[in-house]
Amino acid sequence: MTASPHTVADVMTHTAVAVGGRASYKEIVELMNQWKVSALPVLAGEGRVIGVVSEADLLPKEEYRVDDGILRDRPIADTAKAGAVYAEDLMSSPAVTVHADATIAEAARIMARRHVKRLPVVDSLGLLEGVVSRGDLLKVFLRSDEDMASEIRSTVLPDLPAAARVDVAVEDGVVTLRGELRDRALLPLLARAIRAVEGVVDIRVDLRSPEVVAR
Repeated sequence: MTASPHTVADVMTHTAVAVGGRASYKEIVELMNQWKVSALPVLAGEGRVIGVVSEADLLPKEEYRVDDGILRDRPIADTAKAGAVYAEDLMSSPAVTVHADATIAEAARIMARRHVKRLPVVDSLGLLEGVVSRGDLLKVFLRSDEDMASEIRSTVLPDLPAAARVDVAVEDGVVTLRGELRDRALLPLLARAIRAVEGVVDIRVDLRSPEVVAR
């Protein structure tokens, strides 16, 4: 069985493309195009992440272009970025980062809340260890149905009462529970444990209560 990836370290890209604060606008654009990325960490010193420069940081130069080369009636921050030449002036700072031991769910929440597509992965000193993207987080859904079913059988089902007769089938990431379960109050807990298995798309329940034999 392939172990379920639970942390950013399991899916991140360890070799990250980054730039220094004095990287030029054109150099940044060329690197993004070459490596097919939408943002680059900006580093200082021995690799400390001080910011991130993204496509959104670069666009004001084109967005606020005028024929006579003069920028008029624009927000100060946007005007500054439109006239910026180096990464240290273009970047968004402080950088939104994540640690390698963060769960995949935590990284997904950070991306959603901060509206970013990529996160620099840093250590306790703020030094760059890698980058995790939305695409990296979605890798968990590439797990095979067999792997997920095997993990559920070995890590979730053994916690059910001995009288339970429950098995799982997984198809296209959708887990179906079949068999007998007397205590229906266990269903929410069972569903929560299964949803914690990486790659699960949904859960369907086809469980019946065993008939009580009259004495």
